[in-house]
Amino acid sequence: MIKTAIHIFKTYRTNKATLQGFRQMFDQFNALDKNKKLPNEWKDIYPCLNDNTPTTEFDAHYIYHPAWAARIVRDLRPAKHIDISSTLHFCSVLSAFIPVEFYDYRPAALRLSDLKSDRADLTQLHFGSNSIESLSCMHTIEHIGLGRYGDPIDPEGDVKAINELKRVVAPNGSLLFVVPVGKPRIAFNAHRIYDPQLIKTLFSGFTLKKFSLVTDQRDFIDEADFGQASQQDYGCGCFWFIKQAAGNTNL
Repeated sequence: MIKTAIHIFKTYRTNKATLQGFRQMFDQFNALDKNKKLPNEWKDIYPCLNDNTPTTEFDAHYIYHPAWAARIVRDLRPAKHIDISSTLHFCSVLSAFIPVEFYDYRPAALRLSDLKSDRADLTQLHFGSNSIESLSCMHTIEHIGLGRYGDPIDPEGDVKAINELKRVVAPNGSLLFVVPVGKPRIAFNAHRIYDPQLIKTLFSGFTLKKFSLVTDQRDFIDEADFGQASQQDYGCGCFWFIKQAAGNTNL
């Protein structure tokens, strides 16, 4: 079992002193554990060597943008919310408060009350035009057409997906849309980074009600401006769009 333990530590690229320190903690715990509620044996070790930090680390993009969206949906109070391919944490938690339909190119086998999970292709959505009052698609469009998730290679895949989102949102309905923003480029085949002004232009016929930003420094700015966003290397742009009603282009 020592060989197994050494192999585990090698995968952490650690050194002999760290192994010795871990062994000392293991022995100390066993010496103090008088009640022996659970067996604690060397063959079962599961070293966690990177968690002793002064603060808890987190992925700023994926903590802040679902929190941003959840607050907006809370205020909107729709009868139902539809989400397409955002993080599973968002749809699963939101469904505790509002019925949610979640769709993904690779459907998730989620089974929770008030949550429907099914398949959808963002470039060919099955929803009727002007049919969705509350819709989100977050940190998703930047991947479309790059083949990362098994979808067809298509340089215009992201624009096709945006046009489908525009089509299905109901007049005066809300779309919560999140993409990486900053200096525009493609990091193939992971994602695209967009100039925020391009995103606004692509959503012609929609009013930008709110724009928020997660910066390269991992700060969340609730009311942000495009100038700051365009200077990021890999920022997170959060757009709340409202679809203009027919004949109302001055919102």
